[in-house]
Amino acid sequence: MVKRRKKFLLLIPAGLAMLMVVSNGFAQVAEQVVAQAAEPGEPSQKLKLSHAAMCERVDNLTPTRPGMVFSVANGQVCCFSSFDPVPQPTLIYHRWFHRDELSTQTRLRVYPPKWSTYSVIQLRETDKGPWRVEITDQNGRVFNVLRFSIAD
Repeated sequence: MVKRRKKFLLLIPAGLAMLMVVSNGFAQVAEQVVAQAAEPGEPSQKLKLSHAAMCERVDNLTPTRPGMVFSVANGQVCCFSSFDPVPQPTLIYHRWFHRDELSTQTRLRVYPPKWSTYSVIQLRETDKGPWRVEITDQNGRVFNVLRFSIAD
């Protein structure tokens, strides 16, 4: 019986060594899968806001006369946003706040590989004062907050 025990004990370390080799192989395969998923062009990329601006208008997807203070006499103000990369079609929101009260929310779609879009509000005399626009995704993740004012 003692001989059997010794043989059995000798087999245990060999089995553990084999298990360690197999688990190291799985770890290497897992590292390769993670590395491949992080390569550019794969859906694992995150949506990224590359440029945002408040402006008087947008011409050919270019913000015109960007600023932080806009005259109510202009009649409108625009929020421009550009995303690069856009890994998959996604909804984003421009949430317009006047004096910390949600005034309006515009839902916009962005598409791969990169996309620019904008929203516009028409100005009235009662719109004077501080404003902000939160640029968010459909889950509420805030990409940026643009602050500006409407004056005479």
